[in-house]
Amino acid sequence: MDYRLNVTYITFGGHVEVHKYRYLYFVIMFTVYILIISSNFTIVCIIMIHKNLHEPMYIFIAALLINSVLFSTAIYPKLLIDFLSDEQIISYTACLLQWFSYYWLGGSDFILLSIMAYDRYVSICNPLKYTTIMQNTIVKIFLFSAWILPACQVSVVILLSVKKEICKFHLKGILCNSTVQTLHCVRSTILNLYGLVVLVTSVLFPVLFILFTYSRILLVSYRCRGVRRRAAQTCLPHLLVIINFSCLIAYDVILPRLELDSPKIVRLIMALQVLIYHPLFNPIIYGLKMRKIYYHLKRLFCRFQTLTSSVVSSHG
Repeated sequence: MDYRLNVTYITFGGHVEVHKYRYLYFVIMFTVYILIISSNFTIVCIIMIHKNLHEPMYIFIAALLINSVLFSTAIYPKLLIDFLSDEQIISYTACLLQWFSYYWLGGSDFILLSIMAYDRYVSICNPLKYTTIMQNTIVKIFLFSAWILPACQVSVVILLSVKKEICKFHLKGILCNSTVQTLHCVRSTILNLYGLVVLVTSVLFPVLFILFTYSRILLVSYRCRGVRRRAAQTCLPHLLVIINFSCLIAYDVILPRLELDSPKIVRLIMALQVLIYHPLFNPIIYGLKMRKIYYHLKRLFCRFQTLTSSVVSSHG
């Protein structure tokens, strides 16, 4: 049997305010969704088109941005439909699918970020061996692993949850994440233990590895003045993305397990981070802080501005 779950948008003030400002919310969220898709895909297309960006680092950035689009696509269409509906409901199957997408892409992001940290570590600390280590075959294996491994891990969680008996049909929040476990009649010890294992392998280990690689990079940069600027230009964007994403995941994973009722303003801030800040943060950081991407992005906007001016002048 496929249960129907009622969804309460606590972060937007409940059913009353959603109903009252439904069209305003729809226009705002639809605009943000289009902005997320266009900004991420613009940089992905730039990386694909220009051959001087066909390097492992930029390929991993493109994969990370594709994840941002998939992440938003798992949330926004259902959210937009709910804004125009009198009732916010979702089937249990669709909820599990959204849950799977949410944590699959989250785990994939952490693996990609750890791979990018390793790429920077080899490039800066062992530059002579870089081309030998980061071959095309290795890059493909890394990408394959970043998408397949977390998918397999999260699939086990979903399979364990499919046959769980549901006693509650009221889901608080804007999407189906680990809060789905609060709907189960009995909290599964196996599910909790396995979730802890997934958390350690998908989040803790990659973060520790990232911290280790960047500490080595900082040490080499401190000793060699010639690599300081290069390290700052390529590593700073990655560190900002890692810090941002780690804070989001820490809140999302830890709070439901502690079963704490966080303040409404905190839930609002975290909801906005999931919906808007995180999907737009990556293209902004990599578009502005990565010198080669910024150069091509600037050229693209200049061409667009020139084309627009010529069209306006011709019609004038």
